[in-house]
Amino acid sequence: MAIKVTMPRLSDTMTEGTVATWLKKVGDKISEGDILAEIETDKATMEFESFNEGTLLHIGIQAGETAPVDSLLAIIGKEGEDISALLAGGDAPAAEAPKADAPAAEAKTETAAPAKAATELPKGVIVVTMPRLSDTMTEGTVATWLKKVGDAVAEGDILAEIETDKATMEFESFNAGTLLYIGIQEGNTAPVDSLLAIIGPAGTDISGIAENYTAGGAAPASTPAAEETKAAPAAPQATEAVAETSNGGRILASPLAKKIASDKGISLDQVKGSGENGRIVKSDIENFTPSAQAQTAASAPAAKQEASAPAAPKVFVPAGEVFTEEIKNSQMRKIIAKRLSESLFTAPHYNLVIEVSMDEAMQARAAINSVPDTKVSFNDMVIKACALALKKHPKINSTWKEDAIIINHHVNIGVAVAVEDGLVVPVLKFTDAMSLSQIGGSVRDLAGRAKNKKLGPQEMEGSTFTVSNLGMFGITEFNSIINQPNSAILSVGAIVEKPVVKNGQIVVGNTMMLSLACDHRTIDGATGAQFLQTLKQYIESPVTMLA
Repeated sequence: MAIKVTMPRLSDTMTEGTVATWLKKVGDKISEGDILAEIETDKATMEFESFNEGTLLHIGIQAGETAPVDSLLAIIGKEGEDISALLAGGDAPAAEAPKADAPAAEAKTETAAPAKAATELPKGVIVVTMPRLSDTMTEGTVATWLKKVGDAVAEGDILAEIETDKATMEFESFNAGTLLYIGIQEGNTAPVDSLLAIIGPAGTDISGIAENYTAGGAAPASTPAAEETKAAPAAPQATEAVAETSNGGRILASPLAKKIASDKGISLDQVKGSGENGRIVKSDIENFTPSAQAQTAASAPAAKQEASAPAAPKVFVPAGEVFTEEIKNSQMRKIIAKRLSESLFTAPHYNLVIEVSMDEAMQARAAINSVPDTKVSFNDMVIKACALALKKHPKINSTWKEDAIIINHHVNIGVAVAVEDGLVVPVLKFTDAMSLSQIGGSVRDLAGRAKNKKLGPQEMEGSTFTVSNLGMFGITEFNSIINQPNSAILSVGAIVEKPVVKNGQIVVGNTMMLSLACDHRTIDGATGAQFLQTLKQYIESPVTMLA
């Protein structure tokens, strides 16, 4: 019997996941324990193994797509097993992948139509829906139709130019046939998966298909007159974007080509189009080089004007090109944005700053590291000092609840680690019971595995306090956003050599700035200040941390 596999919850804060890579494809044999896919959560990219065996019959979430926890991820069962009943349950967030024995024409359908409409389609008829051309697109606008009802359509032909929330993009056909019906007219906007067009054999009677599609649950599509849908060779209509030339003529150009030409100051009547019927497309503008004749012709009127009027001062404009790059937000980046925004806007932050002398800490670290196979960093010393100070000031080690404040008498310190896609916070459990060398070894191990995306979810859960250190980048002072449900986070700056006053004399000293961000709901200013004083004492006299 076929088994549904859903998007797993791989961390306590995970609400949705992104399939980074599929390691199996439809038709592959699956054994219990095989890795099905790599799934990107809010904290890491993790391998997801199968707990069942059989054949992979269906993939519900394609590589690169994001879906909520418990969405249909895949279906595993016996080879050739009928899974239509499972798909009809409504759990699948994406169209069913083509079966191995499915006809080629069906496998190339742009977007699957609702089940009801699909069963009523005449042979060879394909329903084309509004495609999702970007990760944030929820609706699209048809800027230009490049085919009209009655036109022959070949596989790869550009059907229309569709304006999304990010750009105007060409939409090509994955099917061949005749354009029998247009569901969304030029300039009209419709949600993703709305009926865009119908393609099939010339002369096919498609009456009722559009109505059935709408009745099947899709968004309503604009319906032309009945006689237009029945007659294949519909009346000609203007389907190309047009622009006037300098001599009053008209040329065909895509909206995107017109926009790029306008940005670059290129006259469309100088460009030769490579598209259908001489239509100018994006590549024609990008590859256009002004000819010497065109440059001479353009300069002639200017020369006459200069001879008849005083020369105006010319403004120098450097040659260049507006260039931007759009990077799709990873699942980790989305969660970082969500959680830090929630923290900053829900917890009333305030910051306390203190300067710490590091002279004795530097001497102590040199002595500790002189022991063979021992390596301790200044950050390790700060973490140890925090753990001891938290035991003396447990209110800093707390969590806010609407009806109570939770005081944590165990100390689990999270250490912020920068990784390629953002920031993760592995946790040192029971830090106060660890020695300096144990802290150093654990931090190096966790940070290394964090950068290689090898941390387990349980290694990033349960922190009661967080330390963030940017001193290695030369940052002397900064303020962090609290990593909830913690009530405080310590920001550690760089050690700076500078003149200081000791015993009434100006001498060279080494100091470090510490900034404590506190949640005012749980920590009063005086409580935070007392914690920093204790922390300063431990760091300035490292021997006290060994007692």
